[in-house]
Amino acid sequence: MLTIRNATLADGRTVDVRVDTSAGRIAAVGSTLTHSGDSIDATGKRLLPGMIDVHVHFREPGFPHKETWESGSRSAAAGGVTTVVDQPNTDPPTVDGAAFDRKADLAADSYVDYGINGGVTPDWNPDELFDRPTLALGEVFLADSTGEMGIEEDLFREAVERATDEYRVVTVHAEDADLFDQSATDRAGDDYDAWSAYRTAEAEIAAVERAVEIGADLDASIHVAHTSTPEGVDAATEGGATCEVTPHHLFLSREDYEELGTFGRMNPPLRSEARREALFERVADGRVDVVATDHAPHTREEKDADIWDAPSGVPGVETALPLLLEQARKDNLSYERVRDLTAANPADAFGLTRKGRIEQGLMADLVVVDPDESREIRGERLHSNCEWTPFEGMAGVFPELTMVRGQVVYEREADGERFGDPVGENVRG
Repeated sequence: MLTIRNATLADGRTVDVRVDTSAGRIAAVGSTLTHSGDSIDATGKRLLPGMIDVHVHFREPGFPHKETWESGSRSAAAGGVTTVVDQPNTDPPTVDGAAFDRKADLAADSYVDYGINGGVTPDWNPDELFDRPTLALGEVFLADSTGEMGIEEDLFREAVERATDEYRVVTVHAEDADLFDQSATDRAGDDYDAWSAYRTAEAEIAAVERAVEIGADLDASIHVAHTSTPEGVDAATEGGATCEVTPHHLFLSREDYEELGTFGRMNPPLRSEARREALFERVADGRVDVVATDHAPHTREEKDADIWDAPSGVPGVETALPLLLEQARKDNLSYERVRDLTAANPADAFGLTRKGRIEQGLMADLVVVDPDESREIRGERLHSNCEWTPFEGMAGVFPELTMVRGQVVYEREADGERFGDPVGENVRG
């Protein structure tokens, strides 16, 4: 047994939390627990449920120079993420049983728990995918967003029907390529804002509206990925879907292109400052369900190209919770809202009933932070293979300790930091 003493929860209560380390569960939560065995004094610290990041790209198989399950999950653990959900656009894409099995073998290196999503392409094999512990479908591209994984509406509807029959969520990348502004492609490669001009806000809004309409028609569970516009959030919530917002859409805007250059290229792209502010309002007031990172690392060499040739995507799994905790430190968000956005709501949305809360009997996925210890984010200090961040120089409140099912996987001490063993398991397993 391990007791975390005098910890302050997100709701402000100060409690002791007893962890059954052998079972990986929370054995008790209370203010008068007797202490036996090992203990951690968390006086003045916040104790939170570990973040469940429902949108990462750990790049294996196919692109280990960008990220591996080992490096990506270490980065996650150091950022207070205890569960990740990996998306299918690897090489090969996770669209059949053999590809799922290959990815599952690689995921054995993970420090944190994980879900593996199945992909949808014209040659996908749903029987094989659903015969395995696949968490959900997605990121499914309703409109052709990448030139590789985009599918037509008939196939999308078929996939949603099949997922609904199998009690699975469908995570949707919603951008309608027919509404992209082709005239923007005439702009020079060093005109970085051209990417946002090209992938219009209207393209996202229309695709979200269509996705939730199909979902409602089929009584399906639709989750809209990386919603970058306030209108997209409103369309998702009004249509009965859940939605996520990424830290890069929450904290960066088109005004940051001058500093970021092509390192700020992602899909959907950065939006106007006015839209960013409206998105933050929806995160703060509860209209947004989830913050997820869309962690999509590329090397510096790959990103160092013109805006039309650079790959889309930025890293973020290690900095998401610290950035949100900094906003809580500044009273721009409540700690309860951070807890719900990163743990309770994603657990509910994806049926992870044993995760996401600090309650007796649930998994001991826990994060200890000093709420007053804010530090500067530096790419060289992070643990992703890509070794850069779009949030360079911003402030974050980083974990002192991260625990997955009662096992310490990351701990920061005065003389440095240490990682435990890779203990990750498939959340469907």
